[in-house]
Order: sequence, then structure tokens, then C-alpha cells
Amino acid sequence: MAEDLIQIQGTKAEKYQSLLPQIAALVGDERDSTANLANIAAALKQNFNFFWVGFYLLKHNELVLGPFQGPVACTRIQYGKGVCGKAWENKEILIVPNVEEFPGHIACSDLSKSEIVIPMIHKNGTFTGVLDVDSNQLNDFDDVDANYLNQLCQWFVAL
Repeated sequence: MAEDLIQIQGTKAEKYQSLLPQIAALVGDERDSTANLANIAAALKQNFNFFWVGFYLLKHNELVLGPFQGPVACTRIQYGKGVCGKAWENKEILIVPNVEEFPGHIACSDLSKSEIVIPMIHKNGTFTGVLDVDSNQLNDFDDVDANYLNQLCQWFVAL
């Protein structure tokens, strides 16, 4: 079965509003989290042309690279280190307009200029990982991205 996404023209919010139900349909009844995270990363990359989209998953008290789309990436991230590690430590969304100005930024690629990281936290408070999205443009993320990407992560961890 072909899996095609409908890409619309419009505001960033309208694009997310169109994409999120398509992701839910794409995931459907599939329960393999690796398959689902891979398709979610691909859908986000395809629809927004982000530089890098991927997941870091909590394993043995460190974030380990999971499914992603984009250039090769750092494999492991420690608690409190870099943007992903800080999002884990603080359990909050981090929007970084210029990664070069973020103290302790882990540079997996010199082409990454801005970043947003969404913690994935179950309703019971269990932290499972982060969604990490990078752009090759400065100041590319805002509250619209934070809102919709957070909705996506909350939906996913509730599956």
C-alpha cells in the first residue's frame, strides 16, 4: 500500500493542522514504535523540509539515537548535555534561535543553525525521550512549532 501525504500550501499552523491527522492515519494500528517514529520523522522532514528530524530515546540513563531523517547524527547524549540533554533535565520544550549561542551545544553538524527539542513525557510523568528538529536557518522555530510538535509527542506517548 502506498503511503502518500498531502502537502498543503498555507501558514505553518495550517500545515501542521493538515499533517497531524495524516500522521495518525499513517500510524493507524501499527504498534511498533520504531516503525512509527521513523514514519513520523519522515513525514515532518518531507512536509517542512527541516534539516534534521529525529528522536533520541532514553536507554540506560542516556539518550540514544533513534529513528531520524537527515545527515548522520550524534549517537548518545548525556543528561543535561546539549539542547536535548537540557530538555530532558528541565522536562521542557527548548527553542534555540541560534545553536552557536547555546551553552554546551553539541554540534552534530556545522550546518545546523537553530533547533527545537520536545520532551516526550507520559501522563504518569515517565520521560521516554525527545523529538529533536534542526534547521539550517537561524531563528526557524517558534511557539507554533512548539505547540504542534508537543501535541504530536503527547499523542505518540499515549498510544
